[in-house]
Amino acid sequence: MGMQIEGSTALVTGGNRGIGEAFVRALLNHGAAKVYVGTRDPANASHLAAEGGSRVEVLTLDVADPEQIQAASRDAGDVSILVNNAGAFLNQRLIGADTIDAARAEMEVNYFGLLGMCRAFAPILKRNGGGAIVNVLSSGGLVAVPAMGGYSPSKFAARAASTSIRAELAKQGTSVTALIVGSVDTRMAAHVEGTKERPEDIARIGLSAIRRGADEIDTDRMAMEVRAAMARDPKAQERALARMLDMDSISTGR
Repeated sequence: MGMQIEGSTALVTGGNRGIGEAFVRALLNHGAAKVYVGTRDPANASHLAAEGGSRVEVLTLDVADPEQIQAASRDAGDVSILVNNAGAFLNQRLIGADTIDAARAEMEVNYFGLLGMCRAFAPILKRNGGGAIVNVLSSGGLVAVPAMGGYSPSKFAARAASTSIRAELAKQGTSVTALIVGSVDTRMAAHVEGTKERPEDIARIGLSAIRRGADEIDTDRMAMEVRAAMARDPKAQERALARMLDMDSISTGR
């Protein structure tokens, strides 16, 4: 169920910076007819609107707000590719935090926001020939990372949802790709030291996955190493990640 990028119309949530911005540029560079940039503050995407001209339309979109999701679905009825990139990482522990507010917020964006977008746009994708959904996930959705607090569990949930949504939408010809991303040079990973991947490379692999209709793909070396370590010795991997709780800094090790 792969599809071509050329001539498509895409919507990228969290499209104003980082991986989302890289997806917007990659889609335009590979011939997308139009790209909607979803962002909580349209002013933050003005540079993309200026660069893309009539091929870029900025939408006010907070995926944690169901009313804004519904508004986006009304305004972007021509979408054939949906990239669920918006994410939240609040860097608080599950037990150590004063409240569970951060964990709730991460789940609202990373899981319920993704689910809400898929629900709102599934009928649109069907009407427009099937199309594709790309969910930008994390290696923290392959293995629990205690130092990530609620972020890692929310990505586990989003990965499971991707599998279920893929099954539900298969008959309408919609591909659902889960991108498993390691450490990328974005604001969200600013606290991580060491080598980090370029957002442009993640977007490039994402477009390749759309063309092939891939179900799940590890986008970079860290993601592949995490999956391999879990297959080799899951308990050792769990202990190694637990030790991060006591570290003064987190590093990719490269």
